[in-house]
Amino acid sequence: MKGDRRGQLVGAGLAALWFFVVLVAELSAGKPAFVPAILFALGPLIACAVLEPLPTAGFGVVAVGLVGLTSVRNGTWGTAQMWLRVADVGLVSLAAVALAVVRVRREAQLDRMVRIAEVAQRAMLPLVPTHVGSVAAGARYLSAAEDALVGGDLYDWFHSDHRVCFIVGDVRGKGVSAVEQAARVIRAFRQSAAGGGDLATVAAEMSAYIDPFLDDEEFVTALLLQVTDRGHVTLVNCGHPHPLLITCHDGSTLVDLPSGLPLGLGRSFEAVTVPWTPGDRLLLYTDGLSEARDARGEFLPVLPLAALLRTSTVEDALDKVLGAVRDHVPGGRFTDDLAVLLLENVDGDETHAVDPRDYRVGRVTSQSIEPSPGKVGPVVPHPVEPAPVEPVPGTAARNVG
Repeated sequence: MKGDRRGQLVGAGLAALWFFVVLVAELSAGKPAFVPAILFALGPLIACAVLEPLPTAGFGVVAVGLVGLTSVRNGTWGTAQMWLRVADVGLVSLAAVALAVVRVRREAQLDRMVRIAEVAQRAMLPLVPTHVGSVAAGARYLSAAEDALVGGDLYDWFHSDHRVCFIVGDVRGKGVSAVEQAARVIRAFRQSAAGGGDLATVAAEMSAYIDPFLDDEEFVTALLLQVTDRGHVTLVNCGHPHPLLITCHDGSTLVDLPSGLPLGLGRSFEAVTVPWTPGDRLLLYTDGLSEARDARGEFLPVLPLAALLRTSTVEDALDKVLGAVRDHVPGGRFTDDLAVLLLENVDGDETHAVDPRDYRVGRVTSQSIEPSPGKVGPVVPHPVEPAPVEPVPGTAARNVG
């Protein structure tokens, strides 16, 4: 809004300056001087580019008034010539007002479309609770596209009485197609996780579901995580970058996992259970972080990020990581989408806590905020959506459940 206000002031100033220039030219030319009427009419035309219809009409009135003023000086007041000049400027001014009306309506329509698009894109970014079971969680998402909030990267979570699961994934591809596939992966994850099978089975079911929708060169890398108990996590790697484990004893390592095939290519996956004691943290991320390049083309080293993740809250730690990525890439401009999910074993009660501030429109980079002291977010259970009937290429329909 501040930028729009500044643009309106600049436009009004330019229109007023133009009137001043034309009036000076008229007065300095001697008697009788007849500046072309169209020059006065340019004032409202300039104004209509940035101003509302009413202010534009005001500049039109000023333009007509200046024509009358110069007619008095030139001795043409009341003549047919004067009325012709007034008519010319008046008609152009009316056209400027009409243009302003059309522009304002189109801008309002575009603004509505942008807001709708933002809501639709934000629906792709699940709200990660500050606490899920015994896990403190936080997430960040940055799209490389200038006018997009989301891309082909994804994350999600699932919670039931028996399990807590997370996923971070990356769809190979760009644009709307990648966003569509990411939504499909999230839907498959929720349905498969709700089915109650082990994590390897969840990955296999997801792969089988999304396979018919992928082109020959498309696939989805993903890392699935399940909190099996308060001291262990189970991981399934589907061709994804290895997670970073930061232990409470000041240790850090990239968790060594079998590199399975991506979703859509693999049919069976191997689950690995690793120790995860209270105070340990796990960073799950997409290659937008691990393959971020500096000006010399060197990748961002992931392991040194452990120093940033070891201290402070989950949210502050994520902010530090994004700051490190921005400092690494030239000009702080991302060339690939980036999704990161930071989890901490807090060994707490199994509750959901979502900060109400997460529901504000415009919150993109942070999907989870630590509640203020003494303030507890509402209990929000994760919805398990019924699987929609979605047409599969080459078949009548497909349903997962």
